[in-house]
Amino acid sequence: MAAKSFKPVKTGVIGLGRFGRLHALTLAGLAEAELAAVVARRQESLDALRKELPDVPGWTNLTQAIEESDAEAWVVACTTESHVAVTRELLEHGKVVLLEKPISETLEEAESLAPLVRPDSSNLMLGHILLFNSEFQELREVARKRGPISYIDCVRHRPASIVQDFPGENPLQAAMVHDLYSTQVLLDCAEPDHFSAQFHRTENGEIDLAVAQLQWKGGPVASFVASYLTPAGMPPRGFDRTEVFGEGWSARIEPNPRPISVWDNAAAWPLALEVRANPPSGMMAEELRCFCRVVRNTEAVPAGATYSDAMQVQRWMEKLNAFA
Repeated sequence: MAAKSFKPVKTGVIGLGRFGRLHALTLAGLAEAELAAVVARRQESLDALRKELPDVPGWTNLTQAIEESDAEAWVVACTTESHVAVTRELLEHGKVVLLEKPISETLEEAESLAPLVRPDSSNLMLGHILLFNSEFQELREVARKRGPISYIDCVRHRPASIVQDFPGENPLQAAMVHDLYSTQVLLDCAEPDHFSAQFHRTENGEIDLAVAQLQWKGGPVASFVASYLTPAGMPPRGFDRTEVFGEGWSARIEPNPRPISVWDNAAAWPLALEVRANPPSGMMAEELRCFCRVVRNTEAVPAGATYSDAMQVQRWMEKLNAFA
């Protein structure tokens, strides 16, 4: 019997920063998708992408893009402060959305989307890209097979230059959030009963380091470090490490940077993340393929990427911010 044909999902991308551009380039190369629209705040961003994707229509007005394009699903990769307003407009127009996390900078604003989200979250999938990372998938399988987890230790360091380039960006929401989501998945969405956190600030009062601890009653402990501390001589996306310990076993993944280094007059790490757009491969390609299947109702939103999962992590961040 011939395999059932899959109609490519006409998809739009909102936001053409680093990740938005990668989403657009990846979608343009996927058989499961057709890149039907891009939206940016500035015409210059659309012009820059047109050099690589000359046939993809672009807009600087979201409402106009929704009305004039034939995109049925959208990837929201704009600034966090715009996430809820953009996602609300898309959901109100009956579109299916893949929203980069976190949902919002505040719990109250994130909760405001609840009336628009279907009970199974099939119209809103969160961009939990690490869920599709090959090392994390293997770590998840190892933990499932070997038994209960006692301790999780997550480290995520990013360049010190972020403090100047993106003032006010808290590493807890911008970096640690990825490890909070991953821990949530490893522990089957169990709710911790202990929260603590600490911030380190620069002389100007900017947060450049967030340290946090979660504990589950009668269960595991998890610790998290996220910073903007790595100097210019280290990999340009910093480095990530996750260690998991159980009874009689432990495992470690170091997914960033990828294990390829280049040297000439300086060291370079050309593949910081498991993301390649041409041809599409790695965790972003797999995330977008999954999103297309969600749009076509051939797959449910995976655990860790539903709206309720995202709200649980949003509440965790709210508590950690309060303790810090």
